[in-house]
Amino acid sequence: MKIELIGGCTKEELESRIHYVAGAGKLSRFPGNVTEVLESCNDYESNLKLIKRIIKMGHKSIIEHDYLVFALNDVTPIVEQTLIGYRLTSFTVKSRREVDFRTAGFYTPEFRNKAGELHEKNEELKEEYNKHMKMLFNTYGDIVDKGVNVEDARFLLPYSYHSNFIMGVNGRELERMIIALRNGKLSNIPDLKEVGDALYDLVKAHVPYLIPNLKKQEINLKTDFEYLESIEERPKIKILDKTKMISYTPNSDDVVLESSIMYHYQCSKEMAKEILNNMIKKDEKAKEKMMYDILHKEERRELEQVSFTFQIPISLAVLTHLTRHRMHSLLVPEFLPMWNMENYITPVAVKEKANDIYQDAVRKNIEMVKKFKSLDVNEGDLVYFYLSNQMVNVITTMNARNIQWVTRLRCCNKAQWQIRYIANDIRMQVLDVAPLIGKGLGATCMTDRYCGEGRECCGLIDKLLEADSKK
Repeated sequence: MKIELIGGCTKEELESRIHYVAGAGKLSRFPGNVTEVLESCNDYESNLKLIKRIIKMGHKSIIEHDYLVFALNDVTPIVEQTLIGYRLTSFTVKSRREVDFRTAGFYTPEFRNKAGELHEKNEELKEEYNKHMKMLFNTYGDIVDKGVNVEDARFLLPYSYHSNFIMGVNGRELERMIIALRNGKLSNIPDLKEVGDALYDLVKAHVPYLIPNLKKQEINLKTDFEYLESIEERPKIKILDKTKMISYTPNSDDVVLESSIMYHYQCSKEMAKEILNNMIKKDEKAKEKMMYDILHKEERRELEQVSFTFQIPISLAVLTHLTRHRMHSLLVPEFLPMWNMENYITPVAVKEKANDIYQDAVRKNIEMVKKFKSLDVNEGDLVYFYLSNQMVNVITTMNARNIQWVTRLRCCNKAQWQIRYIANDIRMQVLDVAPLIGKGLGATCMTDRYCGEGRECCGLIDKLLEADSKK
């Protein structure tokens, strides 16, 4: 694992970053325009002192003007999934759909006992763990060699494999991230704690205004579920068969249309309803025409006035495809306590070409977890045995604008098959309760007769245009 700050780390860049943050802090209380205030912030030490004083008062919005870019080399997908969950950050991740990962390498923790101390059999456990991980990677390679594409073979990859990505983050979100990784419940997972410590070391040198607050943080390993678990025993985990809508804004189509009228005419809801009814009397297709215009506007804020909540069964292999759509309210089960390892998925291509070796590897992995548990290994060290085929139920609430964006990308034939099934389930369920909104959901070739894939186009757009020309 190696974490590097790849932007804003020279002395000149550091002074420039501090200059802008100090200017933001000074702007609201000093005379002059922005340029004049920035020109007055001409001393590094004074700027740093000002920033520390302002954020100590709790006014942390100014540090959102400081932006840093990190390279995260050879971290696990545990780190990847956790950090992508920070919605105010930006990421570019190496694709497992396109790259053969058999030589990617993997993370090996120092195994601890349940008390959090180094396990007395640590070296033996590491040797057995490494041998097991090599078996899983070799089996992944065998599956690829049997003609299964890497997109489907990756479902066997353990969550110890090395991932690489670039992360951009502002100062405020970086502070939240480091506190959670070093001092919160996430710190019980070894490589998350290591990433937090590495980021802290970089912050000491390159983001000095954060250090006073980070030093004050105390360890807090509470799970936030102590009360729930003290009253109700954890039931057996059951993975849903398919995506299920569990709530939605009633009369979503009318809510969107009336919101548009209220917004444009500055009238009451009652008046908007009356206007809409008058429009329908004059043109029976008024609703359809008005919704079409809303669905194709640049802003589409009206679509944000309605929301839909789903429970979604999804694999770890595909989870980041959903998480990276950050403008929705996603609840992902925490990695601890351990999930039921029997809840996994087998891709159709694997079933057809390499099912025996796939199932044998999964069985051996489950047995290995049981063995490590019997030796009282700390659960925080067992998360690396999760396979990418592990299924979990997640919950998310999306507004209609976000659903339109997600389905534009994920209903495309080029999207990964599991996320494509999920996106189409969402589209069809919205169509059932909000038919006008639903008509605008789906891949752009279906909704707008447009494809932006260029040479990588699947060809469906040509068939659709040909069919349209014959009508």
